[in-house]
Amino acid sequence: MPSFTLHDLEQRVAERAKANADSSYTRKLLDRGPAYCAKKLGEEAIETVMAATSERRDRVIAESADLLYHLLVLLKSRGIKLAEVEAALQSRTSQSGLQEKAARKDQ
Repeated sequence: MPSFTLHDLEQRVAERAKANADSSYTRKLLDRGPAYCAKKLGEEAIETVMAATSERRDRVIAESADLLYHLLVLLKSRGIKLAEVEAALQSRTSQSGLQEKAARKDQ
């Protein structure tokens, strides 16, 4: 398995965010703001869903990689660290997914 992690990607996004928009797609996305980053994430989510339902395995993998990249760009645009998302996920491990969903309906 590759040793490249989501934390490595988060670091790459942070590094590219410091670059000039002429040389960095990440910087170009961030310059357009969180709403634009969210739109791009939504587009990638749709492409991932479409690939998952009708395309080859390699397309699902490629679209999933795009989705994760755009998620991390969105998080960066909002000043949210991957560790914060991981903490939210960890907090949910004390109960089943069904219990967690039921608790959200009460809020």
